[in-house]
Amino acid sequence: MTKADPSAMLYLAYQTQADLMAPLRRMAEQVLPGLHHAAGQNPLLRGMAAATEMLARAGLSHGRPPYGITNVTVGNRDVAVTEEPAHVTPFGTLLHFKKDIATEQPRVLVVAPLSGHFATLLRDTVATLLPDHDVFITDWHNARDIPLSAGRFGFEDYVDHLIEFLTVIGPGGHIVAVCQPCVQALTAVSVMAEQGHKAQPRSMTLMAGPIDTRINPTKVNDLAMENPIDWFESRLISVVPPGLPGVGRRVYPGFVQLTAFMSMNMDRHVKAHVELFQHLWQGDFEQAAKTKDFYDEYFAVLDLTAEFYLETVQWVFQEHRLAKGELTYRGKPVNPGLIKRTSLLTVEGERDDICAIGQTMAAHDLCTGLRPYRKRHHMQAGVGHYGVFSGKRWNNQIYPILRNTILASE
Repeated sequence: MTKADPSAMLYLAYQTQADLMAPLRRMAEQVLPGLHHAAGQNPLLRGMAAATEMLARAGLSHGRPPYGITNVTVGNRDVAVTEEPAHVTPFGTLLHFKKDIATEQPRVLVVAPLSGHFATLLRDTVATLLPDHDVFITDWHNARDIPLSAGRFGFEDYVDHLIEFLTVIGPGGHIVAVCQPCVQALTAVSVMAEQGHKAQPRSMTLMAGPIDTRINPTKVNDLAMENPIDWFESRLISVVPPGLPGVGRRVYPGFVQLTAFMSMNMDRHVKAHVELFQHLWQGDFEQAAKTKDFYDEYFAVLDLTAEFYLETVQWVFQEHRLAKGELTYRGKPVNPGLIKRTSLLTVEGERDDICAIGQTMAAHDLCTGLRPYRKRHHMQAGVGHYGVFSGKRWNNQIYPILRNTILASE
């Protein structure tokens, strides 16, 4: 890192500002209970309490929020759920949501995106799967917390992890990939099929993923195509500053990704925080809690390694390597046509403005070795990107199809 390199200084500037604000936020957190207690019906004190809470919340988190899934109903019985690491690498944990039941259930690996937020973004997906399945998730680590000595983590390393995790889960498992990692999941299953790997999954569900972004390009896809990869590297990649475990590691910072997301709908976020202040002032804590829960998750940001971010942008969104039959893994061509034993389900949302209709379904054209009865596509009417894997339509309409796909593949 040099003084002449503004991109390298970006993270240092951010962290310095965050460190300066930290004592003020902690002070606000300490006085807040007393203010709430004293406020009563006094509008001035309630306004002060609301402003103090907004100050206490004025920052980002870099730690994973809790999944908060402590129990689930299996049949007619309430069953405790415990989180257990089944396998750990420097870059991710294969997290097992273990249930104390005697009945063996289909083992499912949920593949979470590595795109600026933690895997807890899929807590609703996991909670829905849990009653009927033995669920594992790719719980990715924050790159700013990973020492340089752990080495690099690029696109192929992500694929390595999926193969390794499926191997730990064992033969007869299933894989459910959400959003960005649909490409890596299809790559991993293709490689395992070519190798005759014993742990190749019985079914693969790809949900709202960018298999071929040449189809119905979205604003996100257009942004990826507007500049060469050198532009992304020079403008968006920074270096983890001193004081953090990953000091010196080149990363795409989570706060940069969050800024990009928020800028697309800034009016909505400003309005949400104005309404949050009003709810706190008026004592409507139930409504305030809903907004706080959302932003607690939204403002928990995760850094990506520079190599993973740049390779994903270039290989998936700019060069469309998998879709064009040009992707290689460890020097060998990746051929989804070799998949013969893994059933395929693709799911898309009608109103998805991140991964448009047709981009995920493109996997069917690539998996030429699968017989028609092993393929199914579902387009969910009335949902956007997040509605594909969370919310009422996910629970009531999409999940039953996914569950049946897994059952039919057992």
